[in-house]
Amino acid sequence: MRYSGIINRYRDWLPLADDTRVITLGEGDTPLIRLDRLTRTTGRDATLYVKFEGLNPTGSFKDRGMCFAVTKAVEEGSKAVICASTGNTSASAAAYAARAGLTAFVLIPEGKIALGKLSQALIHGAVVVQIQGNFDAGMRLVKEIAANAPITLVNSVNPYRLHGQKTAAFEIVDALGFAPDYHYLPVGNAGNITAHWWGYGAYHKQGRCAMPTLVGYQAAGAAPFVSGQMVDDPETIATAIRIGHPQSWALAQEARAATGGWFGAIDDAEILETQRLLAQEEGIFCEPASAVSVAGALRDLRAGRIPGEATVVCTVTGHGLKDPDVAIQQGKATRDFLTVSPTLDAVRDVIHGRMR
Repeated sequence: MRYSGIINRYRDWLPLADDTRVITLGEGDTPLIRLDRLTRTTGRDATLYVKFEGLNPTGSFKDRGMCFAVTKAVEEGSKAVICASTGNTSASAAAYAARAGLTAFVLIPEGKIALGKLSQALIHGAVVVQIQGNFDAGMRLVKEIAANAPITLVNSVNPYRLHGQKTAAFEIVDALGFAPDYHYLPVGNAGNITAHWWGYGAYHKQGRCAMPTLVGYQAAGAAPFVSGQMVDDPETIATAIRIGHPQSWALAQEARAATGGWFGAIDDAEILETQRLLAQEEGIFCEPASAVSVAGALRDLRAGRIPGEATVVCTVTGHGLKDPDVAIQQGKATRDFLTVSPTLDAVRDVIHGRMR
């Protein structure tokens, strides 16, 4: 049977009328990939997976929530959507609005968005407004605009976004046959950790799985959950989680407390190193923010915070092509481009010298 997206797959678990027109790009059904090489470096016997959400249609987990938020916007008769974004939300909102025939307005922080993401918003026809401020300033503006205009706000304060995103938890349980013992997620605006709590909770209530421990990791320069207070000027190479005033603060705290989880922080150097290791050791190319969850899990495994026999899933939220500049800089720093003459001997010498 042809796969037709998360809404049709999990319709009985979503608040949607039977006759609603579904807006889909075939999101979801992303792979759950076991990490063998990196897990061995911890000296533990845990089973570690990544849920590679970078293989959604626009390259990030945002598509799960956006397809449902835009579907509900159409159901309610909306003609336009609006969001503030560090990049992935704008790309997703623009694509799904185009699919639905709606206008998308996106506010982005000037000079603080990866070009791969900006290119998506532009090519999908969104009205892009750069503001001289950060994501948090943009969030304040779009909330006020949506409260006073006939336009649907599609940031994660929109509860339908979280309902769509909770389907990732369903997929994990359906794939494994059980819930992991621990689930690690990058945390920026904190909607995704909340959504997974909802998803696992819904399955748990029906006896389909136990509740995993939910663990959120942030970039050290944008870690309000770790410091216990909002951060006015967040700064990190991981642009997708460069957020100092998370909109889902209370719900994320509740998700952590209810599941016995915790929050932690990873500095930019370790984020980039983990991104490189995922690419070169496991063949998984993710954007920097995505590497935070894996870095946190590897750290906690090595420290013995996670039992050695545990099953752990890390959400890898976005594809590496979202931020190609960082990847190219990393590649140049660790492995030179080689230019040789177009001869068999020259090429063969390089190959012989670089074989593992």
